[in-house]
Amino acid sequence: MPDPATSDPATLDPARALPAAARVLALAEERGLTLATAESLTGGGVGAVVTSVPGASRVYVGGVVAYAGRVKVELLGVPPEVVEEHGVVSEPCARAMAEGVCRLLGADIGVATTGVAGPDPQEGKAAGTVHVAVAVPGGTHARLLRLDGDRSAVRTGTARGVLELAAEVLAGAPVEPDADSMVDNR
Repeated sequence: MPDPATSDPATLDPARALPAAARVLALAEERGLTLATAESLTGGGVGAVVTSVPGASRVYVGGVVAYAGRVKVELLGVPPEVVEEHGVVSEPCARAMAEGVCRLLGADIGVATTGVAGPDPQEGKAAGTVHVAVAVPGGTHARLLRLDGDRSAVRTGTARGVLELAAEVLAGAPVEPDADSMVDNR
């Protein structure tokens, strides 16, 4: 674990997610698809990783940081009943965020992150509990991530996890929608 006195716990390490971002952009560009991001706990970090890849502007249209629940509902169109019944740290919320950012920004692919960066639990869910989703024209895929480490490690693992899921979906790899993914985020 990084020393809090010498590291910034808010920093997301883009180098760990960059290969997945490059793969998503290449696969999307090959298919003539556009990409948008809807982010909660990553606070724009996924978009930052994506735009670190040269040529990202040929695919990436933009993103929404929806940190508060009301922004998820009012801007991304997450149904209020999803938040009431499942909470914002849930698969249904992640799916609705991914689909909502596609509608809002006119993108073909939407990736979404929602979860608990820590250190405290949220909605009774432990730090490191994260739901990611990828919406594509053929449907929406989601994955539960259980990540270890401090806020930075959880946020970095989340960015990598959602981009890896997007790459799998775009490559046509089998995706298990409810699979727990034990992502090594260190």
